[in-house]
Amino acid sequence: MPVRPTEPVPPVPAAQRRGRAARRRRREDLAGYVFLSPWLLGLLGITAIPMLISLYLSFTDYSPLIPVTEAQWVGLDNYRRMFTADPSYWHAVRVTVTFALVAVPLKLAAALGVAMLLNRAMRGIAVFRGLFYLPSLLGGSVALAIVWRSMFNREGAFNQFLSIFGVEGQAWVNDPTWALPTLMLLAIWQFGAPMVIFLAGLKQVPAELYEAASVDGAGAWRKFSHITLPLLSPVIFFNLVLETIHGFQGFTSAFVLSNGSGGPVDSTLMYTLHLYNAGFVELNMGYASAMAWVFLLVVGAITVVLFNTGRFWVHYSDAEER
Repeated sequence: MPVRPTEPVPPVPAAQRRGRAARRRRREDLAGYVFLSPWLLGLLGITAIPMLISLYLSFTDYSPLIPVTEAQWVGLDNYRRMFTADPSYWHAVRVTVTFALVAVPLKLAAALGVAMLLNRAMRGIAVFRGLFYLPSLLGGSVALAIVWRSMFNREGAFNQFLSIFGVEGQAWVNDPTWALPTLMLLAIWQFGAPMVIFLAGLKQVPAELYEAASVDGAGAWRKFSHITLPLLSPVIFFNLVLETIHGFQGFTSAFVLSNGSGGPVDSTLMYTLHLYNAGFVELNMGYASAMAWVFLLVVGAITVVLFNTGRFWVHYSDAEER
C-alpha cells in the first residue's frame, strides 16, 4: 500500500496557548492555597483575629466575665493609667529590663564557652553534648521551676551544699535581694539551645585559619578574638536576637517561684507576670491588652535596633552586603 504523506499539524493559536497556560497556573495556585489553608486558618483564628480583638479591648474597660460586645469604650485611659497612675507597671519594667540585661549576656557567654569546650573530637563527646543540652528540653516548664524553688529554699540542696564548707545558707527565693538573681541563674542554666547553635557555627570555622595563626605565633586569646568571634558573629547575632526576645517574655519561672505574686516585695514582678495579674487576677482585660500592645511595640523596636546595629559588627564570610 502506498504510504500517504502526513499532513502538517496546524499551529495552536497564541490566544489558545495563553488560555491553557493561564488555566494551568490557576490550578497550581489553587493547589497551593489548599495546602496552605491549615496554616492560613491557624494564622487567622489563633493569631490575627485575636490580636485585632485585643487591640480593640485595649481601648475599653472590659472584664473577661462579660461578653466582648458589652465592653465600655474608654479611649486612651488604659494607656494613661499605665504610664502615669500605676507604679507597679514601671517597677515591672525595671525588673524585666534588669533581668534581660544580665541574664541574656551571661547565658550567651556560658553557651559559647561550653560550645568551645565541646567542639573537639574525643571519645564520648556526644554524651556530654546531650547532657549539657538536656536542661533546655524542659524549657520554661512548671516542673523545672518547682524543682528550682525547692533547691533554693532554706532546707534545699543548695544550702546543704554550702553547709559542707561551713557556710550558712538562707531562703534565697524568699529574700528580696536574691530572688531575682535566683531567677536569672535558672535562665542562664538553660543555655543548651544557643549552645547547640554555637556548636554548629564553630564547626563551620576552617581549621586552616587556626593553623595559620599558630604558625604566626598567635595565642589562644588572639585566635578567639581575631578568628572565632568575627566568623561566629552571624551566629552570635542570631542567638542574641532570639534570647533577647525570650528574656523579655519570661513568665513561667517568675510565676512559680513567687506563687504568682511577683514577690517577695515585687522583686520578681516581670512584665508578663504583671500583665497576667491585671488580666486574669484583677479581671481588667482592657488594661492587660494595652500592656500587651505596648510590650509588643517595645520588643519589636528593640529587635529593629539590633538589626540596624548588627551591620556594624556582624561579618559574613562571603563579604556580601546584608
